Amino acid sequence: MEIHARRPGQTLAQAPMSDSAWKAMCDINTTPLIDVMLVLLITLILALPILTHAVTLDLPSASPLPQRLPPEVVDIDIDFDGTLVWNGRVVSSMQQLEGYFRAEANEDSPPEIHLRPDRHARYDVVAKVLASAQRNHLKKLGFVNTGEFAD
Repeated sequence: MEIHARRPGQTLAQAPMSDSAWKAMCDINTTPLIDVMLVLLITLILALPILTHAVTLDLPSASPLPQRLPPEVVDIDIDFDGTLVWNGRVVSSMQQLEGYFRAEANEDSPPEIHLRPDRHARYDVVAKVLASAQRNHLKKLGFVNTGEFAD
């Protein structure tokens, strides 16, 4: 194996090289690749403002939605002894409560029913009130003041 040294002032092409030295110089010339990338970058910079132009559209304006009135609310209180109170009036029987539910269900917009059972009320009475509301197809029903049941 023969190794030749390069003399000062001699270029790499002029220096005599052995076969092993040629094998070691297998580098990719990246200058053309950098040139191509610069051309693509300049093309992108010039084309980008053209692509971002906004298109104006004349869309019809939507009319505002009509104001919705708050729903009617019916408060039903259930006392510890089973007494039912419909919006401050005492209900004498389950049949009378059923009549109230039927009358409210036949209205155009049924009210929200807010149940307020006492914490010592029997579950049987509460279940009967819920079943009566369900039979009359009242769907907006909820328990109110349930925070006082947490102990």
